[in-house]
Amino acid sequence: MKAVIPLAGKGTRLRPHTHLTPKPLLRVAGKPLLDFILDDLLAAGINEMIFIVGYRQDAVRAHVAERYPHVTGRYVVQEVQDGTAGAVGLAEPWADDELLILFADTLFKVDLGIARTLDRARAGVIWAKEVEDYQRFGVIVTDGAGDMTRIVEKPREPVSRLANIGLYYIRDHELLFEGIRHTLAAGPGPSGEFYLTDAFQYMVDAGARIATAPVEMWLDAGNVDALLEANRRLVSGTRGGVARGALVRESVVSPCSRIEDGARVTGSRIGDNVTVEAGARVTGSELRDTIVGADATVEDSRLRKSIVGRSAVVRGFEGALGIVDHSKVDARSPNGRERIDP
Repeated sequence: MKAVIPLAGKGTRLRPHTHLTPKPLLRVAGKPLLDFILDDLLAAGINEMIFIVGYRQDAVRAHVAERYPHVTGRYVVQEVQDGTAGAVGLAEPWADDELLILFADTLFKVDLGIARTLDRARAGVIWAKEVEDYQRFGVIVTDGAGDMTRIVEKPREPVSRLANIGLYYIRDHELLFEGIRHTLAAGPGPSGEFYLTDAFQYMVDAGARIATAPVEMWLDAGNVDALLEANRRLVSGTRGGVARGALVRESVVSPCSRIEDGARVTGSRIGDNVTVEAGARVTGSELRDTIVGADATVEDSRLRKSIVGRSAVVRGFEGALGIVDHSKVDARSPNGRERIDP
C-alpha cells in the first residue's frame, strides 16, 4: 500500500504564518502537522509515499529527509493549483498499488487497519464523522449497507450528517484514475477547481462499492481559529503538561497547556490552550489560546488567540496577535512593530 499526500497549496487561510512556513510544517501542540500524518502511516506499516508538492516545496523535502530518512518518498510538483482531483491525478504514474489519500490540514484518529481487512467486494473506504453542523461540510449519503451513494457539498437540507474528513483508502486505483480523468475532462466546478469527490462519484456510478468507516477524532487545521482549536484538543489530552526540562518560576500554569523542554516561564500566568515551545521565554505575561514558537520571547504582554512565530519577540502587547518567525512587536517603542530579518 502507498500513501498519496497533497501538499502543494499556499495555505492562504493561514497567512501570515504560511508566508515563511508551508502549511504542512506549521506546528500544533509542539509538532508539525505533517508529522502527525507520517507517524500514523509508519505505525500502520506504510513507508512508500507520494508527495504532491508546490508552494515552498524545498522546505517540505528537507524536513522529510531530515526527520524521516527511512521513508521512501516520490515528489511530484503540482504546477497549477487546480484542485484535489488534479493533485491526486499527478500520482498516477507511481500509484500501482492500493492507496491511502490524506490531506495535511486534517488531524485524525481512525483505525487504518480497516483497509487491511476490507472485504473484496468493496473498492475503497471513506472515513466520515457524524456532525451536527452538516451545512459546513461535504456530507456522504449512504445506502442500507453503509456504502456511499453520493457526496453533497454543504447541503441546506439534512440529507446526511456524515462529514467527509478527507481521508480515503482506494483498492481499485485503476478505476480511481479513470474517474479523475473523467472529472478533469468534464470541466472545473463552481470555484474553478476539480474535486476528487467527483472521481469517487464516477466510481460509484460505475458500480464500485465504497464503504464508510467511523472516525474517533477529527481536527481541522485549515485556518488560524481551527489551528488553535486543534492545539486546545491536543494539549488538553496526551500532548499537555510541563516537561521536566522546562523552567517555571513564580507562575501559574493551567494543566490544559504544554510547556516544552528548555522553555522558561517566569512571573506569568499560562491559561488554557497554550503551547510554549522549546527555548521560548515568557516573562511577566498572561497567555491563553496561544502558541509561542521555539526560541521566541514574550515579555510584559497579554496575549489571546495568538500565534507567535519561531524566534519572534513580543513586548508590551495586549490582545490577539499573529506574527511570523523572526519578527518583532514592541508596543512600547515609537515604531510599535518592526520586522527582524531572519
